[in-house]
Amino acid sequence: MLAVALLFPVKARGISAEKAYVMDAVTGRVFFEKRSTERSLIASTTKIMTALIVCEQCNVLDRMRIPKEAVGIEGSSMYLKEGEILTLQELLYGLMLSSGNDAAVALAIYCGGTVEGFAELMNDKARVLGLNGTHFENPNGLDSPGHYSTARDLAILAAYAMENPVFYKTVSTKNVKIGQRYLTNHNKLLWRVEGADGVKTGFTKAAGRILVSSATREGRRIIAVTIHAPDDWNDHAGLLEEGFSRYSVQRVVSAGDRVGTVEVAGGQDCRVEVLAKEDFDYALAQEERPQLALPGPGFVYAPVVEGADAGFVYVLVQGKAVGKIPVVYGKTIEQTVEEEKSFWQKLLNKA
Repeated sequence: MLAVALLFPVKARGISAEKAYVMDAVTGRVFFEKRSTERSLIASTTKIMTALIVCEQCNVLDRMRIPKEAVGIEGSSMYLKEGEILTLQELLYGLMLSSGNDAAVALAIYCGGTVEGFAELMNDKARVLGLNGTHFENPNGLDSPGHYSTARDLAILAAYAMENPVFYKTVSTKNVKIGQRYLTNHNKLLWRVEGADGVKTGFTKAAGRILVSSATREGRRIIAVTIHAPDDWNDHAGLLEEGFSRYSVQRVVSAGDRVGTVEVAGGQDCRVEVLAKEDFDYALAQEERPQLALPGPGFVYAPVVEGADAGFVYVLVQGKAVGKIPVVYGKTIEQTVEEEKSFWQKLLNKA
């Protein structure tokens, strides 16, 4: 699906962030963006990919003995001890709630064999997701020139990761007890914003304050990303609220709807209806009126078969394509067959 960036009102454009991206996770609509494809250091928001890889490739009920390589890692920590045994799920809580750099290394070693091997898994997944502005060198986000992403890529990654039930359960947890450890989620939005259910904070002096957030209301999920944002909590509270209040997901086309007609050349009928093959929903502001456009020459040659592929119809919002829907022909139209003339009719026509 194509996505078009349509800005919020002036209120949103006054956010503190140097770079930002806000999207509807279901329809892909971009509500707001600001320098969203520029590469940046991303600090601990790196751990979104770390957790995703573990959730997809490992059994989180597995238990691991903490190796010495995962102890005493610089930066934020869940204070692992060499030789202690924890489940991967417990390490995921330490990774995403306490932003433990030590938990990141432990998980990387368990899942990828080495930190370097795990970074390869991260980059492989980035390529699969089309995160063209992203490259990972470690699982925790410690600053490195070759370790970067963009606001847009982080939003796409977060939207995908939130569909994983183990990932979702982890990042939406506010508090958890692991042995003698009591962990509290660093994401303050979980307490401040209705429906907030993720995702990850990040900070280094070089990267500044980075925040990736998610909120879900009535089946709608909005993802917001800010990079180098001194007032990120208020930025996100405003961006998420505006996304829910200004836009609502609406059914633009239902499967079976007539979306246009096409001229038929050489057929028993001169036109055929074209029908949508599937539903199409999109996040729209109250004043927006989407339009449909059938590409191509505008005609087909008979015969036409009911239910056969008829290409696509494009959905336009403010004159720009935001998606396309497969369409089919509404009925069968046979080719016109000229009646064979007799010898005498042909002879008379020549006379």
